[in-house]
Amino acid sequence: MQFISAINFTVPLLATATESADSSMVLAAVLLSLVIIYFASKIGGELSTKVGLPAVLGELVGGVVVGISVLHLLVFPEGGTDSSNSLIMSFLQITAGLTPEATPEVFAAQSEVMSVLSELGVIILLFEIGLESNLKDLMEVGIQAFVVAVVGVVVPFAAGTVGLMTLFGISAVPAIFAGAALTATSIGITSKVLSELGRLNSKEGQIILGAAVIDDVLGIIVLAVVASLARDGAVDVVNVIYLIISASAFLIGAIVLGNVFNKSFVAIADQLKTRGELVVPAFVFAFMMAYLASVIHLEAILGAFAAGLVLEETDKRKELQRQVLPIADILVPVFFVTVGAKTDLGVLNPSIPANREGLIMATFLITVAIIGKVITGLTVFGQPGINRLAIGVGMIPRGEVGLVFAGVGAASGVISKPLGAAIIMMVILTTFIAPPLLRIVFPESNTPENLDSDSGKSLALEPPQPLTTTDND
Repeated sequence: MQFISAINFTVPLLATATESADSSMVLAAVLLSLVIIYFASKIGGELSTKVGLPAVLGELVGGVVVGISVLHLLVFPEGGTDSSNSLIMSFLQITAGLTPEATPEVFAAQSEVMSVLSELGVIILLFEIGLESNLKDLMEVGIQAFVVAVVGVVVPFAAGTVGLMTLFGISAVPAIFAGAALTATSIGITSKVLSELGRLNSKEGQIILGAAVIDDVLGIIVLAVVASLARDGAVDVVNVIYLIISASAFLIGAIVLGNVFNKSFVAIADQLKTRGELVVPAFVFAFMMAYLASVIHLEAILGAFAAGLVLEETDKRKELQRQVLPIADILVPVFFVTVGAKTDLGVLNPSIPANREGLIMATFLITVAIIGKVITGLTVFGQPGINRLAIGVGMIPRGEVGLVFAGVGAASGVISKPLGAAIIMMVILTTFIAPPLLRIVFPESNTPENLDSDSGKSLALEPPQPLTTTDND
């Protein structure tokens, strides 16, 4: 995620990782990784839906099974894992002649490629979610979403920081870092579950989505502040002001752009006659918006989401949704399985002495993490009959965003191992309990596969639409 760029952390370029690696071996490793990911996502998703849970939960669990916690089929170096722990590398050594000397370079390159594909998957997911959303509906609940987001940041941050300092004697900077990790909300996981439940365009769904977007922007600013504290012992006020201004300007600019770009996009698509005349210009626009968001130190997914909102306003949105869907089906599972694969459940093992202190702190952090987000639903006003509990539950999952906070904290050296383990445990539990809880608080949900995102009417009886037509209206 682009959080790291906001605080001047550098990530090795893919070219650097592949300089000394055999490209054919890297390709073989990536192909095997994709086979594992698709098996895990489909098996996990199917089993999850059979027991009445969202498919995304099954994809996350499938990732855990094939990842560092169980089978070690899909592992990444971020958690301190090396090539000797990867069964894919062992398989390549046996079947493809990969030498032990070349294995570390191939492993590093494969991990970089899969991480990039995961990032691309979540960008496409948020573009798809933007296409399924409605800008006018989001603006109607804008004030409520802003209040929910602010409360969802302030309450867990304050409670977590003060609680760690008073109950556990944690010093100020690491306590602030842990409190900051509690502020995150995973827009990717929440939006996918809402879409699967057919609730994305409900009032509750729109408030959750709007609040998650605002929460993401606030999270970037909070992370910049605490990273400055960890690095220099003082806050870089100029950087914080820059982030606030750039984030506000980007989101407002995206809304204004929607009114200008809609007709131009339709005119361009109408002039193109070759394959992909609609979906290719749409992805060009989405990737450019994601790039612009990344350049100004926001998250790329915010740019992709804004692009989806803009194109949702065009009269080609339904055909575009159909054409984006198979692309999302290929890349989005990479993101969710990768998140699960990177989740190390070893930190939950109480038989390890180092984990016991972390478990106690984790219990506190998990309690604050859940309550601090659930109460946000109580702040919604002017919406009689709305499901406030569903709004609070929708804000619970920390997901990949929380893992970034934990990773930055560990890299800075200000967080002890027990506290770091506690943060990871909090991220794991909040990520995995949110999908089934959302199913419980939305008991009468419809399956998304048969719903039109605008009207809720069944699409199952419509004849299949060709993906390459000259008239997309």
